[in-house]
Amino acid sequence: MTPPAGPPDPAGGPSTSRSTRLFRRTRLALAGVVRRGAGSRRKRLTRGPAVRDLLDEALAGVAARPTRLILTTLGTVLGIAALVGTVGLGQTAAGQITQRFDLAAATRVVVQPDDKGGQEGEAATQLPWDAPERIARLNGVDAAGTVSQLEVGDDLVRSVAGLDGQKEGHALQVMAGSPGLFDAVRGGLKTGRFFDAGHDNRGDRVVVLGKNAAERLGINRIDSQPAIFLGDQAYTVIGILDSVSGRAELLDAVIMPNGAAKLAYDLEAPDAVEIRTAVGAAQLIAGQAPVAIDPNNPSALKVDAPPKQGGVRTGVESDLNALFLLLGAVALLVGGLGIANVTLLSVLERVSEIGLRRALGAARRHVAAQFLVESVIVGFLGGLLGTAVGVLLTVGVSWFRDWTPILDSRLSLGAPLLGAVIGLIAGTYPAWKASAIQPITALRGT
Repeated sequence: MTPPAGPPDPAGGPSTSRSTRLFRRTRLALAGVVRRGAGSRRKRLTRGPAVRDLLDEALAGVAARPTRLILTTLGTVLGIAALVGTVGLGQTAAGQITQRFDLAAATRVVVQPDDKGGQEGEAATQLPWDAPERIARLNGVDAAGTVSQLEVGDDLVRSVAGLDGQKEGHALQVMAGSPGLFDAVRGGLKTGRFFDAGHDNRGDRVVVLGKNAAERLGINRIDSQPAIFLGDQAYTVIGILDSVSGRAELLDAVIMPNGAAKLAYDLEAPDAVEIRTAVGAAQLIAGQAPVAIDPNNPSALKVDAPPKQGGVRTGVESDLNALFLLLGAVALLVGGLGIANVTLLSVLERVSEIGLRRALGAARRHVAAQFLVESVIVGFLGGLLGTAVGVLLTVGVSWFRDWTPILDSRLSLGAPLLGAVIGLIAGTYPAWKASAIQPITALRGT
């Protein structure tokens, strides 16, 4: 049945069907034709579609294929998330590294006699036994203790007494220290206890084993008061050292009090003084410690102090940031290529639509603008979601590792805009490709 003829069409002919009216209305909207004459018509054609109409068309084009939108956005999400996450984790890791440096190397000062120091004609300076007490009076010192390497000759270390004069044993390092040594090197116990001032003053034959030395001797507990033998002398093991900072050789050594070392091996003076300072006080203590130990001849003492913290911190942060920024840039490149590929595929699939728009009066720049806006929208959505994922990743890893997360607010706020820029760049070629499609070629191929 033929539908009844409608009222006269604004373009000049009767409307025969609803689809015909919709087609002609679309043509009038795209071409910018209004009823105010040819001059107004030419003005509208020059201006092109309004920004609101352009956004509506772009949003409709993006939302028309939700599955493809998700997959396309996923590439940008991964790229921005990798950038935000890697930079955030890099800054957080740099902060943790510098914090560990501050707590360990940056607070360690070592004073020992300098064989080449001192004034000409003077005998080499020996460290006094009360050097830790003298240094402890300085403001900024948290702990101090002496350490010495003992010359034990042919004495081997055994966990049981030799039978019938047998000499099997282990050639382990034997060291002596004051009670404050373990606190100065941040010693951690695996089991037992450290010797104290009473053991030192009395010259008790007690030792603390480094964990590696204890493993070689087959000792892993001290509740039964195990003993080891240095030569023919028995020493009671009262503790096993699990960790230290700065003196790794202590983990492989047998450590006895200074008092016991004086009696057994005639130790005359300590080899060095280990000092642990407050954060930021290492440089000050390095200058004051020689005077506190030997005010008459401080130049005869050699001081090992850490470098200034500022240069180390800056170097660590810059190196890590450069590495993670490079990784983030690679991830962004992958995301941008994904947007470009999918947008180009969309152009190829919408050739007939592009040809129809061109035939109805849309200019090349109008078609290019639509595809550029679609790419920018996809990039912005990916950047927004990627920023959220990157921030959550940084906070989650920091929480799991018990770190303090460090996030650059400028990066977090600018990452969505960066995603939009990536989308703009990635959509440039597909938009140009779409604008270059000729109407007759597109319509002929449909």
